[in-house]
Amino acid sequence: MQGEGKLIGRRQVFVRFSGCNLNCNYCDTPLSRDSDYGDELDIDTLYKKVEELITPDFHSISLTGGEPLLHADFIKNFLEEYNLPSLLETNGSLPDEIEKLAGLVDYVSLDIKLPEHKAVSNWDDLINCEIESIKILIEEGINTYCKLVVQPSTQTDTVSAIAARIKDEIPESSKIPLVVQPASPLDFWAGKTHKLLEISEQAGEHLEILTIPQVHKLLKLR
Repeated sequence: MQGEGKLIGRRQVFVRFSGCNLNCNYCDTPLSRDSDYGDELDIDTLYKKVEELITPDFHSISLTGGEPLLHADFIKNFLEEYNLPSLLETNGSLPDEIEKLAGLVDYVSLDIKLPEHKAVSNWDDLINCEIESIKILIEEGINTYCKLVVQPSTQTDTVSAIAARIKDEIPESSKIPLVVQPASPLDFWAGKTHKLLEISEQAGEHLEILTIPQVHKLLKLR
């Protein structure tokens, strides 16, 4: 079951790709950073495994990671052969790879990184790539939302400034909501939930804001 973002509560089959080009300090799937982790499959074998897991309430497959766009050519071949409804979960750092999947993925969750996430040494380059990816997704008409993980130490002004930049640089950004996701576990937020309201209020001056925790962890679902 999808526990994050706009598709929360939807029954999905998760296809997790190994390897990641970022190193976020809040990553909850650290094993997936290793490019050698997991099993190597061809597209036909992958489809058979997905098909075995499809239930009557199936909504879509979630292409996640790691960073799935490191495998964009494989995903392109897979979706061209097997036209399954799909959600791409990406950090948005590879706009050229996103273009390869235009017209093939149905939904995109683009995870915007904050400087405090220490994902890369040059955050300015990263946010530029993420904004370029958002532009491509809007131009292609793909159902997209942005996600931003916040911690109790996150500065409200930082989130607001990012939301303002997206609005200023992408006139059509009103079509894309920003999901503010409080970092898990929620025990971190004891006595500090007012920060989430502050972030929502200030960033909400620029974009549509949804504040949604990781529900699958609350329900202890994998």
